[in-house]
Amino acid sequence: MTQASEALVRHILGELVDSHTGAPFADAVRAVGVDGDRVSVDIQLGYPAKGVTDALATDIKRALEADPAIATASVSVGTRIHSHKVQGTLAPQPGVKNVIVVASGKGGVGKSTVSANLALALAAEGAKVGVLDADIYGPSQPRMLGISGKPQSPDGKTIIPLEAHGLQAMSIGFLIEEETPMIWRGPMVTQAMMQLLNDSRWEQLDYLIVDLPPGTGDIQLTLSQKVPVSGAVIVTTPQDIALLDARKALKMFEKVEVPVLGVVENMATHVCSNCGHEEHIFGEGGGARMAEQYNVAYLGSLPLDIRIREQADGGTPTVAAMPDSDLAARYREIARNAAGRLSRMPRNKSLGLGKIMVEGAP
Repeated sequence: MTQASEALVRHILGELVDSHTGAPFADAVRAVGVDGDRVSVDIQLGYPAKGVTDALATDIKRALEADPAIATASVSVGTRIHSHKVQGTLAPQPGVKNVIVVASGKGGVGKSTVSANLALALAAEGAKVGVLDADIYGPSQPRMLGISGKPQSPDGKTIIPLEAHGLQAMSIGFLIEEETPMIWRGPMVTQAMMQLLNDSRWEQLDYLIVDLPPGTGDIQLTLSQKVPVSGAVIVTTPQDIALLDARKALKMFEKVEVPVLGVVENMATHVCSNCGHEEHIFGEGGGARMAEQYNVAYLGSLPLDIRIREQADGGTPTVAAMPDSDLAARYREIARNAAGRLSRMPRNKSLGLGKIMVEGAP
């Protein structure tokens, strides 16, 4: 009869794949203990996963105890978020472990709404998160996050991000009136965005979500080359015209050596608020096909739901307004998938590593 051993435990964990990273749990083992037919395992995930650590620990425990050589298994699951490499020779952003840009290539696909809810979902999963609204011409995050007022500058050189729903946030919209048009040429816009990024006092963020403006022109390319980015998320709708521009955004990030963490398909279906009928009004499966075509992860889909629009317009996005809803659960799964994919990227070993721990030991 086979006896319990560390090799056996690691073999079993090698057969279990973490759906958020695509890698076996054996890669996330921090320690294994064996005492006769009793084993203990310490799993350390590289992404925030507060909402699923208990379930993961239960699944791993069940798989271990299914082997006849193991009578009982004790499993703990924690998280340690590392800083990951950025493109080219850029240095990582001070006070920020990872910058994740959210792009679409095309306007009107709900990118800003996804950005706000993605940031809130990462925070709900246990990370410290900020949002940078990089759309100088049409900033959306002040209204979506329900933030008003002017940022403070304690030294006349740097500014303190405003806060809402547990997020640190910065936008040109905090510095101008909502109806004031920014009649600036490209170089001025790029300079303003870089000042918002570099002059803000980000406080030990695990992730900074950057809501990029639509398009793939000079401004977007310049920002992609100057902002130290760990990964990008592409937002699209199922229709062909949106997918065409989303592909351009994806190829832009490939050219500047920014890893694409995956594709989010927004407005995948519409559910009638009166009768509950669900239909694919913009087409079906376009985001998944795009992800497969370019060999990137399909992070998940989101419906066209009137509540999402109402909550964003009201300053309390869905994840904050309805944290226990199915819609919020979808955003949190997308957040875990994106951060999980990032956790598989090469690390930046020059920075100190922060840590959050979430125990889940049934």
